[in-house]
Order: sequence, then structure tokens, then C-alpha cells
Amino acid sequence: MTEAFEQELREQLDLAHQALSDAQAASDHEGVAAYEGRVSALLAIADLNGIDVAG
Repeated sequence: MTEAFEQELREQLDLAHQALSDAQAASDHEGVAAYEGRVSALLAIADLNGIDVAG
């Protein structure tokens, strides 16, 4: 995997985590569900590509 792909994936994951946090703070249940799905999908992509995003 290219370094650019890994960096973009990490940035997208950071954005999704922030959006999830914002949705939780706003009690936006639909937003929470959507961003939980986004985070889950990005984590699956990372796993499939051998990218360690823990920590």
C-alpha cells in the first residue's frame, strides 16, 4: 500500500471519529448511526490492507 493511501485513510478515520463525537454530543441518533458505520467501514479497509490504526 502506498504511503499516500495510508495517510488518506488515517485522515478519513480521524474525520469520521470527530463527526461521530459531534453527533453524540448533539444527540443526533441518525448521525451517530451513520458515523459508526463510516468508522467501521474505514477500520475494515485498514484491516484488509494491513494498516495498523490502533492507538
